[in-house]
Amino acid sequence: MTEGTPAEPGGRPTISARIERVLDHNDDTRSLFLAPLGGARVRFVPGQFISILIPLADEVRTRPYTIASSPDDPGPIEICFNRVPAGRGAAWLFERQPGDVLAFTGPFGAFTLDRAPAAETVFIAEGTAIAPIRPMIRRATASPGHAAITLLYAARSERHLLYRAEFEELAGRDPRFKFDAIVAPQETLYGRLLDEADRRWVKADDDRSRVFYVCGIGPGVIAIRNLLRGAGYERRAVHYEQW
Repeated sequence: MTEGTPAEPGGRPTISARIERVLDHNDDTRSLFLAPLGGARVRFVPGQFISILIPLADEVRTRPYTIASSPDDPGPIEICFNRVPAGRGAAWLFERQPGDVLAFTGPFGAFTLDRAPAAETVFIAEGTAIAPIRPMIRRATASPGHAAITLLYAARSERHLLYRAEFEELAGRDPRFKFDAIVAPQETLYGRLLDEADRRWVKADDDRSRVFYVCGIGPGVIAIRNLLRGAGYERRAVHYEQW
């Protein structure tokens, strides 16, 4: 990571960055592109997050946001987030404009993929939880002759399938990468993902050599983890992050 000063209240060094660009994916999901001041680069592993300091009128909050860009990308780093009901931190971020400066610490996190796995790999995500998965897939598919990779991605509407064109383009040129999307009401999304995981990677065969990366919000993530581990996949082969 880059060096930065001063320190946040907890004593960890902060990095100041200017917002270079704002991208609205849809009416409630946005990306900010952050360029550290002084031209420094942030070193991170695909899947890691930064903690942004959010100065509100009555307190300073710290909130984690996963880096959605790749460590190999030139230029600013990207964070992706959505509006949260009564979420003051997200509301503050939605007020930021190009040219504004914010501060963060990190990167942090152990839900990572540093190199292409040797085994068939399955990524499962919902909504903005695609953020850590996106750079993981870029890293995994950049390796010539990589193992088969599948992305199973769910969202509540077509416009909430973030980076869809990018994944479809990758699937079109890389025969070892498969992209499958699910669009369903929010209340049924994790049920659909659980059913698909059960059908494809539990009941379809006895192969238990696959590696999984599962990311999302709430108990649905744990249900998918428990399904896979209960079916005989090794604990260390089922990576997950619950938001």
